[in-house]
Amino acid sequence: MDTKYLESIKKQFAYYKQLGDRTFAQLKDEDLFWQYNTESNSIAVIVKHMWGNMLSRWTDFLTTDGEKDFRDRDEEFEATIKTKAELLEKWEAGWQCLFDNINPLVADQMAQTIYIRNMGHTVTEALNRQLAHYAYHVGQIVFIGRMIAGENWTSLSIPKGASKIYNKKKFAEPKRIAHFTDEFLEKK
Repeated sequence: MDTKYLESIKKQFAYYKQLGDRTFAQLKDEDLFWQYNTESNSIAVIVKHMWGNMLSRWTDFLTTDGEKDFRDRDEEFEATIKTKAELLEKWEAGWQCLFDNINPLVADQMAQTIYIRNMGHTVTEALNRQLAHYAYHVGQIVFIGRMIAGENWTSLSIPKGASKIYNKKKFAEPKRIAHFTDEFLEKK
């Protein structure tokens, strides 16, 4: 397995974390707890679920099943986070657990079998599974944030109506090989 995959997936995870970070920065504290209706999740509940999932999946992930005994998935969907500080603490702790465990990976480990709910996955498959899961939820966070912020929203990618200008700039640069996340990770 090419080490470029590991490089790429780490950048992808960092990209999705940054999308969440940049969404939180645009919202008032109370916005993080807003729900469209009683059946929908607030940003805080989504963060709590991601945190629980990340701790379960990444703690000792090479040697123990990804669905840990300490995890209470149903409780993750209870609105118990009360402050932005607590939300950010869980957000950072979940991502820290992920990065602490994937940063040391080497190419030779990608074919190793690990288990999630007693189902075997290669490390590569598990990384892809979790990236898709987190992208799904970060997309929800961004969508909710954008709805709440309305016209005060600052785009996290190419702003609406600015594609031609953006493309003109990109095509004026020399061709190069880059992961799609490079340019977004450089934006602040």
